[in-house]
Amino acid sequence: MEITTFNEGKYYIIKINGELDASSSLILDDAIEEAVNKDQKLLLFDCENLHYISSPGIGVFTSRIEDHEQKKIYLVLYGMNEKVFNVFKILGLDKILPIVNEKEEAKILLNGALNKN
Repeated sequence: MEITTFNEGKYYIIKINGELDASSSLILDDAIEEAVNKDQKLLLFDCENLHYISSPGIGVFTSRIEDHEQKKIYLVLYGMNEKVFNVFKILGLDKILPIVNEKEEAKILLNGALNKN
């Protein structure tokens, strides 16, 4: 798995390429921690090239939910293939984590979250 991070305006993009499993979940966790340390508040997870996700991969997203809420960090996942999305849906995480189809849709959702606060 490979992680690429970059800023796109006010958004911090974390692009996930490959399979997110027990060993690679640590890489993603480090990338999220780096974003938090850089005081990034609007995180977009590009999942277009995420081909597989295991329980530890899911755990990277779910373990930080409360911490992100306290720090007013907003995140949206986008571009998941059907197989990966079904894992989130079966676990009910599509009700907890915002997941959309396109990057522009993710940006609109993040802007809406900012405007509420």
